[in-house]
Amino acid sequence: MSPTANTSSEITNNKKRPSTLTSFFSTNTVKKNKQETTPETQKSTAIDYEKILETKNLDKNSLEYRTMGHDWLCELADEFSKPYFKQIKTFLEKEKQAKKIIFPPEDQIYSWSKYTAFQNTKVVILGQDPYHNDNQAHGLSFSVCKGITIPPSLKNIYKAIQLDYPEKFKTIPNHGYLKSWADQGVLLLNTTLTVQKNSPNSHSKIGWEQFTDAVINLISKRKTNVVFMLWGSNAIKKATKLIDTKTHLVLKSVHPSPLSAHKGFFECHHFKLANEYLLKNKIKPIEWQNL
Repeated sequence: MSPTANTSSEITNNKKRPSTLTSFFSTNTVKKNKQETTPETQKSTAIDYEKILETKNLDKNSLEYRTMGHDWLCELADEFSKPYFKQIKTFLEKEKQAKKIIFPPEDQIYSWSKYTAFQNTKVVILGQDPYHNDNQAHGLSFSVCKGITIPPSLKNIYKAIQLDYPEKFKTIPNHGYLKSWADQGVLLLNTTLTVQKNSPNSHSKIGWEQFTDAVINLISKRKTNVVFMLWGSNAIKKATKLIDTKTHLVLKSVHPSPLSAHKGFFECHHFKLANEYLLKNKIKPIEWQNL
């Protein structure tokens, strides 16, 4: 099936708003998404964020301050004082005191924010729970570190990419480490950021959904031309209501899990459609084969 044909994915791409806004980092008008982030611009931006953080009255000893990317930290600072976020922190502290094993490791909960800068986010792939077995979760949805067996859902993701790019993606990688995607601007975000060992969905009601709602809402309102890949009913239900479909591309399909992938995931062509959309908007596409 051609990726431009009608598939099981829902594609929303209406007329977009002007792609400029006045940044709160300066009085200049800046273009969004039209210019790639370079190490030089990241360095200069980091200085600005450091100055802004001084005005945010944040606890410098907090996990968020120590481990979250400072651009996201600035953007999401107001969330940390809200009752739901305090509830998250209280819950996790009680779990820690009870010697419960929580994944991912504490210093990796916000890995998604360290590897993908807010200003460089081009694609959002929304997962659900972190992996709940030993040595799997490290803060990026669907990703596992090298040396860990590739989970079945990620294997199916690789197969779907192979269908979209048979020449570039001739062989399935021998690992499931997706940091190179994150470095290119793919935000690998889970709906819930922590889980108790061997207990899927154990932290799905502690408040993380409100926080990740804030992340998605922030991207929708402050950026343009971002591709959102929503796989499965949970991701679709959560994110659809938060995304401005006039300024972003929303791709929907069944989940890549072996239980559902055969119902349309392999034919959804999300990876090629995402790159076509990015190119159309003069944004560097993702090299999915770069792993």
